[in-house]
Amino acid sequence: MRYSVLFIVVVGLFSCAPSAEQRASALLQKAQSAYQTGEYSAAKLWIDSIKILYPNAIDARRSGLALMQEVELAEQTRTIAYLDSVFARKEADFLALKNQFVKEKDEAYQDVGNFFYPTQTVEKNLHRTFLRFQVSEQGSLRMTSVYCGRSNINHTIVRVSVADGSFAETPASVDVYHTTDLGERFEKADFAYGQDGGVLDFIYLNKDKSIPVELRGGRSFRYTLSSADRQALAALFPLAEVLSAMEKIKQERSEAQLKLDFVRRKMSEKQSLDSIG
Repeated sequence: MRYSVLFIVVVGLFSCAPSAEQRASALLQKAQSAYQTGEYSAAKLWIDSIKILYPNAIDARRSGLALMQEVELAEQTRTIAYLDSVFARKEADFLALKNQFVKEKDEAYQDVGNFFYPTQTVEKNLHRTFLRFQVSEQGSLRMTSVYCGRSNINHTIVRVSVADGSFAETPASVDVYHTTDLGERFEKADFAYGQDGGVLDFIYLNKDKSIPVELRGGRSFRYTLSSADRQALAALFPLAEVLSAMEKIKQERSEAQLKLDFVRRKMSEKQSLDSIG
């Protein structure tokens, strides 16, 4: 008699226990609630948990897959809207800055133009040894070491310093150009920001100080960076920051749009199959 009662209790307990499909449906409900409140990451976690915990709950998994597409659609739509608003603010910052600079772009062979501070345009710096700074339309900051003299020094390295003994030095440039005009020798050595040994940052941080420059190569050549050239770099730093931020936003928006298009395509394919079925 005692064992019969125990058997009835156990059977009753198991008969009352929710099935895997029911437990999966409960998780699906949590995912739907998270989706409706805009908690898209949480919604995706709940949907993933159905697949992991209840792999045989076919109906819940199928519904979860459909919901996942809705979540991703909403998530990418929100991301694009956010990126568009951030880009608009950065674009306004750019428009406020751009009139301080001169844009040089030869449409015949340049896809991307460059911004210069007005004191550093080519026509104002003929026959001068100096450091020229520029920012591309995509926000890439570069430095060109320009040397003019009666004989070549074959320089590939730029070293800058201040009175306290601190300094920065570029690695040897891999982008060097030499030419001659009416007996005058011209050399250019280019350095991209981040591959300049910290020279651009060093000049910016010491823009209010006297900065001796040493060009190193076959022979050394020394001069002092002018205050106008220091000012040119100081002005370009904010422009580079804004333009590089805009470029990054454009790339992120493109990625979000690709994801959005992919989800829409998958949803359209499913609707087509459902209509056939």
